[in-house]
Amino acid sequence: MSEPMTVLNSDREILLEVRDLRVEYATQNGPVEAVAGVDLTLAKGEFLGVVGESGCGKSTMLFGIAQLLNPPATVSGGEVLFKGENLVAMTAKSLNALRWRDFSVVMQSAMNALNPVHSIGRQFKDAIKAHARWPESQIKARSAEVLELVGIDPVHLKSFPHQLSGGMRQRAMIAMALLFTPDLIVMDEPTSALDVVAQRSLMAQIKELQKQLGFAVIFVTHDMSLVSHFSDRLMVMYAGQVVELGGTRAVFDAPAHPYSRGLLDAFPSIRGEVKRLTGIPGAPPNLGRPPSGCRFHPRCPVAMERCSVDVPELYLVDSVQARCLLHEPAAVSVEVES
Repeated sequence: MSEPMTVLNSDREILLEVRDLRVEYATQNGPVEAVAGVDLTLAKGEFLGVVGESGCGKSTMLFGIAQLLNPPATVSGGEVLFKGENLVAMTAKSLNALRWRDFSVVMQSAMNALNPVHSIGRQFKDAIKAHARWPESQIKARSAEVLELVGIDPVHLKSFPHQLSGGMRQRAMIAMALLFTPDLIVMDEPTSALDVVAQRSLMAQIKELQKQLGFAVIFVTHDMSLVSHFSDRLMVMYAGQVVELGGTRAVFDAPAHPYSRGLLDAFPSIRGEVKRLTGIPGAPPNLGRPPSGCRFHPRCPVAMERCSVDVPELYLVDSVQARCLLHEPAAVSVEVES
C-alpha cells in the first residue's frame, strides 16, 4: 500500500478525506474507470491545485467528491468524508442541505451555470431560500455584501448574466458560492474562458478571499502556471490516477514524476534563461483499455522494461509522493549500492 497522503501543515484540522475514490462511466463496451483509486486529505483553509491534461480525470474526480455526477457516470467505490460524514452514502436530500451552506461548487462555464432568464439577485435569493429562512432585507444585504467581496457593484444584482462580462460572471458565481461562507469551495477550471489578465486578477481575488474568510479550496485546472503562486499543495493527475502530490513549490522546483516534468517543460517561464518548450509526445491513453503496468510508460522518456509490467504505488520522495518505479524503495537502494 502507498503511504497515506498528508496535509501541508500537520497542525491543521482535516476537513476532507477521500479514500480510494473510483468513478466509472457506463459505455456500450463496458464500464470505463475515469478515476482509479484517488486518495487525498484536505485541511481547513488549505488551497489544493489539481492539474493534468484534458481527459485525465480531474473534473470527474471533482464532481465525484461533490456528488454531482450524472449518468452514465457513477461512484463505483471509495469514500468521501467531509467533516467526518461520508458524502457517497448520503441521500440526495441530505446532500442538498450541505451544498452551498457547507461546501460550494464553482463550475467551469458561468454562462451555462447561471440561469439566463433570472437576474443575479434573483438567483442569489433562490440559493439562500433553499437553505435558510431569512427576511427579505437580510437576503438583499447579504447578496450585496458578497458581490462587493468579489469586486462587483451591488447594482448588478439587477443585471442578467448576458449583461455581464465573462470575468464578472465568474466573480458572480464565486459570490454565490460565498453566500453562507462555506468551509470548502471546489472550482472546476473557473478561469478557462478568460484572458490572461482576467485569469490573474481572478486568481488573486480568490486567494485574498480565502485568506480573509478561511475556506479551503480544491482548484482544478490544466494550466500549471495558474496555481504556481496560489496553491499550498499540488496534485498531478494522469489517466485517472494521482501521479504526484506535494507542496507546490517542491513539485515545481524538483518534480519527482516524469509526467510532472513534462508538464513543466511544456509551458514557458517569464524568468531565467530562454528554453525550448519540449512538451510530452503521444496522447493520453484510452481509459477503456489502459496500458499495463505504469499508465504513463508508453509516453515516458525514462521508462524501463518493467514499467510495462509492474504497477507503481505512490512512493515518498523527500516531501512529495510520486507514482514512479524509479522511486520504489528497492530500486533506490540498489541504485545507491551500485
